[in-house]
Amino acid sequence: MAIQWYPGHMHKARKEIEEAMPQVDLVIEVLDARIPYSSENPMIAQLRGDKPCIKLLNKADLADPEITAQWIEYLEQEQGVKASAITTLQPGMVKRIPDICRKLVPHRDITEKDIRTMIMGIPNVGKSTIINTLAGRVIAKTGNEPAVTKNQQRINLRNGIVLSDTPGILWPKVDNEASSYRLAVTGAIKDTAMEYEDVALFAAAYFLKAYPDAICERYKLKELPKDDMALLEAIGRSRGALRPGGRIDYHKVSELLLHEYRSGQIGLLTLETPAMVEIEKVEVARVLAEKEAIKQQKIELERLKRSGKRHND
Repeated sequence: MAIQWYPGHMHKARKEIEEAMPQVDLVIEVLDARIPYSSENPMIAQLRGDKPCIKLLNKADLADPEITAQWIEYLEQEQGVKASAITTLQPGMVKRIPDICRKLVPHRDITEKDIRTMIMGIPNVGKSTIINTLAGRVIAKTGNEPAVTKNQQRINLRNGIVLSDTPGILWPKVDNEASSYRLAVTGAIKDTAMEYEDVALFAAAYFLKAYPDAICERYKLKELPKDDMALLEAIGRSRGALRPGGRIDYHKVSELLLHEYRSGQIGLLTLETPAMVEIEKVEVARVLAEKEAIKQQKIELERLKRSGKRHND
């Protein structure tokens, strides 16, 4: 089942962004390097139109570097997009962003006008930390909980760039169910909006397939468990996450797996690749087309019923 989380302030933020977009020269979209596709808000592409865009793959220190390189190449296939892997743990990386802005909007330098940028991204992706690093002072509130920023604000970086900050916005419906789970695994969706066990089972199944060695090493497993549930049980026994009678405490072991993944303790693990996403896009398009066809059939049946009723009357 897809996980949805769309607080009211996010709807308000979308309307404000739409109104401000015509005055923006450049969009900076902050993505999670572990899930570049799933953390990419489709509404941002719609709102920015053909404006140049910098896609920052933040938290690159937690992601698989080889797959991050694949993502940068993949994202830059889109016209007007420059992708860059960063981590807020290295401020020097963040401070190179103004130079990238100037290269993408060279005409503003010529006219000696400030480059008007808007920074956007899903909740808990590190956007506020990036802003504070660029400004050289604490302006944006930061926190490990998603949806900390609630209102827009304009920040003059005093280096020829004016930055509009926006609240972290998800979108009303995540069409790709796998993406909704990846968002939950990385912490973009509040923990209160999800079932820990379901999300941990999704993560466990992926880790077994994509990073079996890292899983065995982290939890000191002599052999690879056969499936996701067996992995949670093995971790539970290894870490003593047990209830009375020696039964596995699945909630506790689920929390443990997710927290250790988010903190990078399991290793540098990325949850999706460009090749995976291309396959998923095709499947999602097929499912949406089927749903739309069923919807149109229902509409047509209702129309025929109403037409027949009027005829009988």
